[in-house]
Amino acid sequence: MLNVKKLLHNAAYHPAEIEKILDKKNPAILKFDPELGYLHRNHAFRDGMDDTVTTGTYDPRSGNRKMINYADQPCRINTYGNSYTQCAQVSDGETWQEVLAAHFREPIRNFGVGGHGVYQAYRRAMRVEVTNLAAEYIILNIWDDDHMRNIEAARWPRVAWLVRDLPRGGIGRDTYPVHGFPWAHLRYDLNKNKFVELPGSCKKAEDLRKLTDRDYYYETFKNDTVVNLFVMREGGEVAAEQVAELEKLAEVFGMKLNLRNPAQRIDDARKLNLAYGMRSTMYLLDNFRRWAQKQNRKLLVLLSYNVPSVQKIIEKNERFDEEFLNYLKRNNVLFVDCLAKAAEDYRIHNLSIDNYLSQYYVGRAGAQVFGHYNPAGNFWFASAVRKELVNWLNPKPPAYR
Repeated sequence: MLNVKKLLHNAAYHPAEIEKILDKKNPAILKFDPELGYLHRNHAFRDGMDDTVTTGTYDPRSGNRKMINYADQPCRINTYGNSYTQCAQVSDGETWQEVLAAHFREPIRNFGVGGHGVYQAYRRAMRVEVTNLAAEYIILNIWDDDHMRNIEAARWPRVAWLVRDLPRGGIGRDTYPVHGFPWAHLRYDLNKNKFVELPGSCKKAEDLRKLTDRDYYYETFKNDTVVNLFVMREGGEVAAEQVAELEKLAEVFGMKLNLRNPAQRIDDARKLNLAYGMRSTMYLLDNFRRWAQKQNRKLLVLLSYNVPSVQKIIEKNERFDEEFLNYLKRNNVLFVDCLAKAAEDYRIHNLSIDNYLSQYYVGRAGAQVFGHYNPAGNFWFASAVRKELVNWLNPKPPAYR
């Protein structure tokens, strides 16, 4: 049975994986960042539709993905988020930002980073938006799993467990590339009765070498509340004091859960994990909105979703994020719900759900834990949010003037 020690020993990096990240002569596809965990470098992966090679090109100074359409024009729109913002598994020019830029006849910057959560996207925005790349219009794209990433001190323990059957070691083309380094994150402080922002545990790139020691990795994260919560989600055993801590957290969130009954613990741990993540997103959106108002910036939230979430709303008219959706409505946050748009779009197609989704998504490949939009999917997403973006922008995009 899974326990915390087994999870963390599994997550310890192989020395070759870290040396590949630290190799200055042959730069890896990721570069370490003490605040954000990592940022992208140029890459080429065989992870696209029909087993094609996709390429991603990133500005070495600003870190945004290559701008193609109207790149020589002033830019007033910056986008932040995870791999659904970065647009993993498609090449430069096939992203939803470039689809919109070509249509609008004005550029859109892409600061998406694969694997980041909402909090990491927020911290990236706070870094960029005080430079000469600052934009009046800021788009924050939030995807299914992003809420949970906010509260993880490092995403790797969870990812390494999910991909534990894939080849590791850092040598050879077919080995799974590492990421999920320690980063700044959110936690709910029970003593202070509020969310707090915490730094990552690695201050410089060389500190990553410590994480190749299984015992060091275990000692660093063994008492981590979110690590223990994940073990419970996966049906494993955790120490009694960790269960008690999580019960206090559930009580603060107003949730009646049973984390001691093995028959109920897995489902209740998942509910708590999701609620914890969504509450953290609400906290940071409150901060982001206040900042945007003071700076006279405009903020728009886009909600994007993975295949299982789209399947569930089509088949059962159920969604996992009702609490977050209610928060957005209650606080008059400007947002576009692409889960509702997908369900609406499906109704006009005479297709099975699988055939419908296969038009827009590509399966897991290469460095990906799950599949992303293919080029047609990014075109669909751009089309789904187009009208709201046009109405948001003032003046309207050049194509609409």
